[in-house]
Amino acid sequence: MNDDRYPSLGLSRRELLRRAGCGFGMLGLTGLLHEEGLLQHAAAEGLGDRSLNPLAPQPPHFKAGAKRVIWIFINGGASHVDTWDYKPALEKWDGKSMKEFDSTFTNTTGFFKNQVGGLMKSPFKFTPRGECGKMVSEIFPHLGEHVDKMAFIHSGHTESNNHSPALFMMNTGFARMGFPCVGSWVTYGLGSESRNLPAFVVMSDPKGRGLPKGQAANWGAAFLPGAYQGTHLRPTGVPIDNLARPAHMVDADQRAQIDFIQQLNQPHGEQQKAEAELAARIESFELAYRMQTAAPEALDIDAEPEHIHKLYGMNDDRCAHFARQCLTARRLLERGVRYIQIYSGGMENQRSWDGHKDIKGNHTQFAGETDQPVAALLSDLEQRGLLDDTLVVWGGEFGRLPIAQTGEKPGRDHNPHCFTAWLAGGGAKGGVSHGKSDAVGYKAAVDRVHVNDLHATILHLLGLDHKKLTYTYNGRRYRVTDVGGEVIHPVIA
Repeated sequence: MNDDRYPSLGLSRRELLRRAGCGFGMLGLTGLLHEEGLLQHAAAEGLGDRSLNPLAPQPPHFKAGAKRVIWIFINGGASHVDTWDYKPALEKWDGKSMKEFDSTFTNTTGFFKNQVGGLMKSPFKFTPRGECGKMVSEIFPHLGEHVDKMAFIHSGHTESNNHSPALFMMNTGFARMGFPCVGSWVTYGLGSESRNLPAFVVMSDPKGRGLPKGQAANWGAAFLPGAYQGTHLRPTGVPIDNLARPAHMVDADQRAQIDFIQQLNQPHGEQQKAEAELAARIESFELAYRMQTAAPEALDIDAEPEHIHKLYGMNDDRCAHFARQCLTARRLLERGVRYIQIYSGGMENQRSWDGHKDIKGNHTQFAGETDQPVAALLSDLEQRGLLDDTLVVWGGEFGRLPIAQTGEKPGRDHNPHCFTAWLAGGGAKGGVSHGKSDAVGYKAAVDRVHVNDLHATILHLLGLDHKKLTYTYNGRRYRVTDVGGEVIHPVIA
């Protein structure tokens, strides 16, 4: 064929075959994927509409109760035997050696091997609460009113007794950094319900106590496209960089600037359709522009009426900081944010729930900061009709030992062998307790729940099959539950 005979095409024969050949290949691939029932999965892997908008809403694998999640992260690791896991045997065995109770025990579980004391009863009084009669520590007077909404997991266990890997494990399913967190997997699986706000938001301690160990890796997307990472709201000052446009720029000027950037990006984007990171980067300009209008309104909790401020405890200096975050979370959930994490406590030791010293003083302080705001969040979501499709998770990276860590005021060391978490709303069954720890709360003993099981259950409540929610990276198909995970059906309504 003489190329000169076809001047209207503007293409050489080689260029025509290259373009047409690629088109025929994609048509063939589409047919094969459709025949194998993999077309939707291909879209999720960046081969379909997601290349145009990584946060486009996606249907769940099956119908479910929850549409969104808020995780109250108890940073530092709360003592389950001083909060929700009542152990009368600790009173009977108080002061006795742990080895008398469990001959397999060695003084190597914690870090402070020269401060290992005997079994220690809880310094807090427990009383039955709700119609289910759940025994609750006195440090939760407000949350105790909501136990009939909660599904307790008393047999959780994890794989590390060190904060950083335990935080990574609880957030990503792996005890080392470099993997996407649950929030990233959820937004990857379901997309966003809001075009004007981030899909995944994180709030950290606002009292100068620092970020959790591992910092931003706890809410990172790792090898997932960057659009799925958490957006951290600064605890003080301006919550997000460049939230307000420059004073000299009006909306029309900024809109024209964004449109011009998009025009420059579009040709390159057309040539690199399979590059999800590029699409995410292009979309980020639009999201940032839309957020300058939507975010200030969403974060304006002063617009809430006084009775709501009082409900959350904003008039109480002890908990006002956490009240602001919980109220902000409710406003963000109403506006379509898919996943929110709020960290209670900062870096370690007395700056978080890491009660190595003075477990009574430590847990009294942090429970006092969070009890009323979290209880108010549950009440507020319920009265607005949002609790049915919002899953609330309460829990940290591990539990604490039933023995005393000796010192001027006794504390408790880390315990990866057992922890307690609870779920509320979003299809979780209220007023139930799943699994049991042993008589003193040292190890998960009955219906043991691994972190992978907890993650599988959270995804299930959102309508996502944890075995199908995968992403191919470096030749391997990854998921948040790795090669494990079983849904905890007894805690599902």
